[in-house]
Amino acid sequence: MMLRSGAGFALASLTPVPLLVLGATLGGAWAWGALLYLTLFAFAMDELIAWADAPDSEFPAGDLLAAALAVAHFAVFGLVVWAFGRGIAPVQGAALFLGAGLFFGQISNANAHELIHRGSRVLHGLGKWVYISLLFGHHSSAHPLVHHRHVGTARDPNTARAGEGFYAFAARAWPAGFGAGLRAETARRGDAPAWRHPYALYLSGALGFMALAFLIGGWTGLAAFLGLALFAQSQLLVSDYVQHYGLVRREADGKPEPVGPEHSWNAPHVFTGHMMLHAPRHSAHHLHPARRFPELDVPDVQIAPLLPLSLPAMSFIALAPPLWRCIMDPRLAYWQSEPLGDPHGQPLAA
Repeated sequence: MMLRSGAGFALASLTPVPLLVLGATLGGAWAWGALLYLTLFAFAMDELIAWADAPDSEFPAGDLLAAALAVAHFAVFGLVVWAFGRGIAPVQGAALFLGAGLFFGQISNANAHELIHRGSRVLHGLGKWVYISLLFGHHSSAHPLVHHRHVGTARDPNTARAGEGFYAFAARAWPAGFGAGLRAETARRGDAPAWRHPYALYLSGALGFMALAFLIGGWTGLAAFLGLALFAQSQLLVSDYVQHYGLVRREADGKPEPVGPEHSWNAPHVFTGHMMLHAPRHSAHHLHPARRFPELDVPDVQIAPLLPLSLPAMSFIALAPPLWRCIMDPRLAYWQSEPLGDPHGQPLAA
């Protein structure tokens, strides 16, 4: 199947780019293109295509695709800000805003996450600047230095607690993640000059993007930029919320157990998996942070929990905390008692 080859990653992740470009420049029905693609079309494709249970074929052009997506992110951001600055009809503007915000929050975020784990300074820098453009540059430090080290423990701000609603989580995780990353970077850098501190770049870069948005689109463009950045940040936070909700690492003698496949919720859906560069195969990423996205596999369903729907669908459900708890708390209770389940997160028959 095409979606089990390298070309599938490019097709699924890059398709929103021309749709957003046409929506920003031509308006009209094109403004709806990316929104419909990232919602209804993606959900339908996930339901139609059988789940994947193995890594995809080798994809030597994976780094090129990641770099292309980063460049496209900046181009699309500029065009959308320009479209709002020149004036766009309210209904079309709402569709364009939601489509662009979903692209930044789902695809740009997944791609930046992939890039900041790269050893290449160029690729790592691209991912860092994508996060800076979303006014979330600190994630480039907090994610590898705090989240990966402390995931599944009370020391990780981005691990959601059992019973914690998304909005309470987001209000806690954003400032706590910022502070934890700052402390980790400061401790790592020792006596290095303050102006060389990564957080100085994150903050000055954010101000620079805000100034650029004003130059491109005036006050309206700046407002659109700030709204899009906030929308994208909320999706990054909700993806963390969904992928680690309630899963904890047991401690012995004050030390947590090693990170295992049972400490992340996973989604094996093929289409959104390719669209998000296998970010929903989250257990494999935590076990092998440096592994490139085509090589990530779906963990054995006997030892790792699976989400009942795709990551984007469950992220949408998380916005309604009572519904989320109704769906997820029974699954969480089961996995907390004994890590055995079927692909739907339900216990296997005896």
